[in-house]
Amino acid sequence: MTTTILWDVDGTLLLNAYSGGGELYHSAVERAVERELGPALPRTHGKPDGLILSEILTHFGYGDDWHERARTVLDELSVERAERGDRRETAPGVEDALRACAARGWRNALLTGNSLTRSRVKLEGAGLTAAALGDAAFDWERSYFGATARDRSEITAAARAALPDDTLVIIGDTPRDDEAARAAGIPFIAVATGAFTVDELRRTEAILVVPDLVAGLDEVLATIAALPTPRNAA
Repeated sequence: MTTTILWDVDGTLLLNAYSGGGELYHSAVERAVERELGPALPRTHGKPDGLILSEILTHFGYGDDWHERARTVLDELSVERAERGDRRETAPGVEDALRACAARGWRNALLTGNSLTRSRVKLEGAGLTAAALGDAAFDWERSYFGATARDRSEITAAARAALPDDTLVIIGDTPRDDEAARAAGIPFIAVATGAFTVDELRRTEAILVVPDLVAGLDEVLATIAALPTPRNAA
């Protein structure tokens, strides 16, 4: 049976961009509607791109007919930033964790609120390329994205429906990851490398909470190895 690990991107694989990150959505909507808008909404963690853009558009009186244009612009801005040299840092222990998972025959994939384009730009900019990772590289065909999602559970439901025979686990850094994982019946492992502390994440229903993928790697690997096989795959 196949074990697929669905990694979150922001705060999990990559450290959050505490400056120069949250306003990108606001800038995308401004460029899409060709107007300056303000003030910007407060930044939140764990929401998919589709929901964030929808909330901004609604707040400033624009309908869903602007959503596709805003998504396109958001991708364009992300690419532009990368081309200007804006790079993210990997979270502690990420590369070793990816390699350790692959060495056990598990597949590394993504489940993120970002679009495919934004995910690829961020990860490749941080050095997490297929060439660098080799056998530990991400399986993009087993990955799920949130460009159009208005709720993170839409992404987890899509993953569970598409991979009914896989043993799945989500690794993320926010309570929203936990909520979406539970909605799809997927176990959740929390890492405190994002905006939430170990204590805050222990208030979720995560099957394991670790401070990072250095101190917690052995526990993460043991927990994944002990996951039950889906009933329909038994």
